[in-house]
Amino acid sequence: MGKIISIINQKGGVGKTTTAVNLAAYLAEAGRRTLLIDEDAQGNATSGLSMDPSRFETTLYDVLIDGVPVEEAVYRTEVKRLSLLPSSIDLAGAEIEMVDMEERETLLRRAVAPIRDDYDFLLIDCPPSLGLMTVNALTAADAVLIPIQAEFFALEGLSQLVKTVHTVKKRLNPDLELLGILLTMYDGRTNLAAQVSEEVKKYFGKKVFKTFIPRAVKLSEAPSFGEPIALYAPKSKGAAAYKSLCQEVLKRV
Repeated sequence: MGKIISIINQKGGVGKTTTAVNLAAYLAEAGRRTLLIDEDAQGNATSGLSMDPSRFETTLYDVLIDGVPVEEAVYRTEVKRLSLLPSSIDLAGAEIEMVDMEERETLLRRAVAPIRDDYDFLLIDCPPSLGLMTVNALTAADAVLIPIQAEFFALEGLSQLVKTVHTVKKRLNPDLELLGILLTMYDGRTNLAAQVSEEVKKYFGKKVFKTFIPRAVKLSEAPSFGEPIALYAPKSKGAAAYKSLCQEVLKRV
């Protein structure tokens, strides 16, 4: 049965989608059958894999809201062994439509159940909020990966996020675990980055990944070319970081 990992942070701009796309690509490169589920209406993970969100006839929205079989919404990508369940702008209103649906918190879990055995890993790129879509991702997941920016306000909001994870674990998904905290946009030349790192380690200990994701031009450029860093700049420092993260993840699961 495939391992489901939700990549979450209610803040935007912390490297969540960058992590989802690139970790998925490296898991696939490591020989694992991987599915990336784009749960964000902005569709950045979808476009980051050389896919235009507007070109798909069937998306995650159709699966969750209209009950379309999930198999009809999964597409292959240019990366061998990596598939995509794309997003669409329709997801922006999905939470409102889900409110009156039965067992609304488990829609995603039930939707992906038929294909879970087809993959070794299923990664969910969550929207930057703690709404019903994110609750669905947490209810479906085995583990949570939280990227946080190595900056002054890194811990702001993290306690609320962890509280949400614990609430879902208690009420909806007792098997949910914290896979790890990932420091992103890390600049080792600054004292601030080191201070933030130490502060996070003080609270989360070994749950903090040893790998730091650096600030890197190539990582910023890759999405505009529709490629993960493994294809766009495989010898860059950003690529080395995500490859290292992939190895850490494989050791933890």
